[in-house]
Amino acid sequence: MNRQTVPNNHIPFGPILEDNGVRFRLWAPEAKQVDLVLVGQDQEENVTMPATQDGWHEVLNSEAGPGSLYHFKINDETLVPDPGSRFQPEDVFGPSQVVDTAGFTWKNPDWKGRPWTETVLYELHVGTFTTEGTYDGVRSRLPYLKDLGVTAVELMPLADFPGRRNWGYDGVLPFAPDSVYGTPEDLRRLIDEAHGLGLMVFLDVVYNHFGPEGNYLHLYAPQFFTNAHQTPWGAAIDFSVPQVRDFFIANAVYWLREYRFDGLRLDAVHAIQDDGPVHILEELTQTVAKVLPKDRHVHLVLENDANQARFLDRAENGEPKYYVAQWNDDIHHVYHVLGTGETQGYYADYADNVLDRLGRCLAQGFAYQGEPSPHREDQVRGEPSSHLPPEAFVAFIQNHDQIGNRALGDRLTRLAPMERRTALTAMYLLSPQIPMLYMGEEWASEQPFPFFCDFQGDLADAVREGRRKEFAAFPEFADPAMRERIPDPNDPATARSAVLNWDERYSVEHSQWLTFYRDLLALRQERIVPLLGLIQPKAATWHIQASSVLTVAWPLTDGRVLRMTGNLGSKLFLTNFDLKTDPDSLDIIYVSPSAQRKKRGVELEGWGVMWTVVPK
Repeated sequence: MNRQTVPNNHIPFGPILEDNGVRFRLWAPEAKQVDLVLVGQDQEENVTMPATQDGWHEVLNSEAGPGSLYHFKINDETLVPDPGSRFQPEDVFGPSQVVDTAGFTWKNPDWKGRPWTETVLYELHVGTFTTEGTYDGVRSRLPYLKDLGVTAVELMPLADFPGRRNWGYDGVLPFAPDSVYGTPEDLRRLIDEAHGLGLMVFLDVVYNHFGPEGNYLHLYAPQFFTNAHQTPWGAAIDFSVPQVRDFFIANAVYWLREYRFDGLRLDAVHAIQDDGPVHILEELTQTVAKVLPKDRHVHLVLENDANQARFLDRAENGEPKYYVAQWNDDIHHVYHVLGTGETQGYYADYADNVLDRLGRCLAQGFAYQGEPSPHREDQVRGEPSSHLPPEAFVAFIQNHDQIGNRALGDRLTRLAPMERRTALTAMYLLSPQIPMLYMGEEWASEQPFPFFCDFQGDLADAVREGRRKEFAAFPEFADPAMRERIPDPNDPATARSAVLNWDERYSVEHSQWLTFYRDLLALRQERIVPLLGLIQPKAATWHIQASSVLTVAWPLTDGRVLRMTGNLGSKLFLTNFDLKTDPDSLDIIYVSPSAQRKKRGVELEGWGVMWTVVPK
């Protein structure tokens, strides 16, 4: 195909509505014959799709239009969905449906988004966020989220997956929002209403693999994959093939343009292998910048276990060259070790010098910036990140992975004492890094979020037994009887257990947590966000006192200093004021309620936190 088609108004994958019908296209270089099969009420109509060039098959059909159902038939044998399908009303094995993506009337067409510095992310899973488990269910809670103080809703992946229950990372049709949550129109209404309330909406997308069931690409386009690289999910996607690159770049453009998402979070990009002269991650951002209006705020975020700071570099004007931020797993792991005392698995990398690692994360971003990782058999991990601004990092104390990767899916609420959770929350919500909440965290929800899916037969057995085998190495699951307690991912009850209990908010303890979060987020927008543009690059420092007290300082360009002091031990600590500072002029943004102000400082009890702005 002509790769210049990607930036045009028509996405090169999936059906294209034209004045005299629908143009159907399929890249099937290994297929000898491709037919379009239109599915009617009483019969199916087969239409040959002539081969054009570079492996493409194409036909314009005048009888098709919005709502038409269709398959592709490969070699007169196998019916397959369109890999560029816009909707699968009968799941991944059913027919694809033509959708008029331009037919939706937006109530907020002039929405341009919000600056990244104002971002407070709220990650949620559509199927378990409400009892309805739908886009409309999420839409009904948007006023609550606005009142909470978040500014951006992040939806876990929506790409159509097999069955009715899934986290979303087993999607096989990346252009089709899963029908179990509602229609494409329902999703657009959700986004449109969020924009009307001043909320951004982000989407988690998966460009590193396809799910294990319902993917037919191997049948007619095996060039999508290469054995030259392997991933945890099998053969890697081959980004050296132009059509494959275009498929995923077009997908990013599709969500941002056709659905008006404000940003994307790219899942596990360390599993994306590209040896070409321009990395696919770079080309994707370049195309997005070229295609979308310049006055829109569009934010692209990475998850990258490799800590490759180069993808977060800034231009001379301070704007991101490629990606605006990365999920900072390092800071989560440090917070988790401090909160729970757990040091097994990947937490072993953070067990030693934990305060020093936290200081480095807050001041410089990554804890690992090229040092060997004991958990990874001393493999060197990461790149220097001290030159990056704090907002290049998304900080969190919970997310879907860190909860759901646990055997029972238990939340931090059940793992860490309240005083520790309180301190960690005050640290991460007020830090100059971009905070992200996980659904229900704000009222200390006790609902688990275990791994769940809806596979059948041998695959279901393999997933269930594989998960139990994975945790056999942990002491608490060494006993086979204990491993039987690990929820079966395919049992519908496992997914039901993850549905948020919104009534929890009305109990005294949970409502107090909710008030705490609301107050901190209001304080962030009022006091922290205005300082983000003033933080001097490469100037942040940290030091440790009395073995358990961490102070981090971010010098500002106007001569003031943003400072955080955290007493992460059990003994009282007196934070002495600088002798040059008039105690009355010290601007205290936040201090733990138990703290006592003294003549020469503030006395912090164990797990007390203080945020201040030190004058010139």
